[in-house]
Amino acid sequence: MADPIETVILDLLAPLAPGKSISPEEAARAADPEGWRRTLPKVRAVAVGMAREGRLVITRHGKPADPNQFKGVYRLRLPLEGEGAPEA
Repeated sequence: MADPIETVILDLLAPLAPGKSISPEEAARAADPEGWRRTLPKVRAVAVGMAREGRLVITRHGKPADPNQFKGVYRLRLPLEGEGAPEA
């Protein structure tokens, strides 16, 4: 069974045009409107796992970031055509 946070992320990204992204805050608020701040670390952990599998891209300043080493403000988007899993 899929993680509820994973489902929320994918549901938010599905209707967007290719290359468009969401903030982790959007996912946290959708998953837990009352306690979204407490949910942010879980969103990050799930996003990192999805990015490592190549199912999601974490971006910083509009460019793909290494899911194992990024810091600071980030966004989430679906992979574009031809983008695969990150090289380890």
